[in-house]
Amino acid sequence: MKKLRIVCICLSCAVLLTGCSPGTVLEQFTSAGDSAVQEPVPDSARVYMDEIHGTLEDFDGSSLTLLDDQSTYVFDVSNATLECEGGMITGDEISVIYQGQLDSTDTSTVQALKVVDEYHKKTRLEEKTTYGQVQNLTANSITLKSRTGRVATYPITGTEQYYQNGIRSGSWVYLHYKGSFGQSESDDPMVLNASHLKVLSVSDIDPLAVPSPTPTPAPKEGETAVQEKKFQAVIQNIRLNTLQVTVSNSNTVLNLNLSGIPCYFSGGAAPGSGVTVVYTGDFNGQSLEGITLLGVTGDIPEKLSEREIGFSVTGEITASTANTVTLLTNDGVRVTCRTDGADNTSTGGLLTGSSVKITFDPAASRESNIYTCLKIEDA
Repeated sequence: MKKLRIVCICLSCAVLLTGCSPGTVLEQFTSAGDSAVQEPVPDSARVYMDEIHGTLEDFDGSSLTLLDDQSTYVFDVSNATLECEGGMITGDEISVIYQGQLDSTDTSTVQALKVVDEYHKKTRLEEKTTYGQVQNLTANSITLKSRTGRVATYPITGTEQYYQNGIRSGSWVYLHYKGSFGQSESDDPMVLNASHLKVLSVSDIDPLAVPSPTPTPAPKEGETAVQEKKFQAVIQNIRLNTLQVTVSNSNTVLNLNLSGIPCYFSGGAAPGSGVTVVYTGDFNGQSLEGITLLGVTGDIPEKLSEREIGFSVTGEITASTANTVTLLTNDGVRVTCRTDGADNTSTGGLLTGSSVKITFDPAASRESNIYTCLKIEDA
């Protein structure tokens, strides 16, 4: 017992004489080996890391605007990694992890390292529905006019679409989405900014439910059976009710009128993806003469191997981060794609101004507006 007391007294004296705190002594006792004690790092040489949490207000591909307790911050994220599960959706809660010391709302003194959406999240983004009249449709966007006269162009790259009664100008459709409308880019208060929403589905029926194929009824006595036939094609473009395709294994280009036939695009009507065209009559492989179109069904990405996926988006790179590029497409939509892990054969170094074609996987981006890149090549 006396020996134990003597050891304790000696240890206490050692602490007092050296000026070390008990915690420092504990660290020295638990350190492996007899390594020398490191000199303390002066405050001037320390690297400060912190994070700020708020709501995403805007994102242009290399900078973001965040609202935190009524203060607005604009961060340069061109060297940061975007790790947001839902993508960069306006109205979503995000955290910016940065290096340096933030001085009020001046972000020029810090470097953004990472943007995430899983930290401190209080609520999940709710799914919302709008109902509007189609004004325009492209591979990457749909423009709708609501009953109150408000007009918005929604990004629909890779979005599931089903038009039971065909698609044409003036059709009424239901659109499901997540996020909030951003600051309007137009002086017209009736024009809304939907550029950073995540559109989940578009359909002229709600809820979207694609019926199973019905067998062709047997012909009545004395009638000749009408046989349904199919051919495969690859999407080249879509403009409202006109779907331009090339017949598989040929150079034949056809313009399919979708205004009066059911059409289903599980992964959107992206160029490069395949469709099955159902028809009756005799198809000569060169034109639509002599056949009646019955329906068009696009590839289902979940049923394809990575090698078979051909969904693509083409445009000019306008901005980038450490792991994404943002394209301005030919139909005027900004599309952000995650580049890490992609097969990159482009020659422009993914620099701003480079024109590229990106093959993406719609199945991996059902809930996010940042698309998973499979391949990058020169456009």
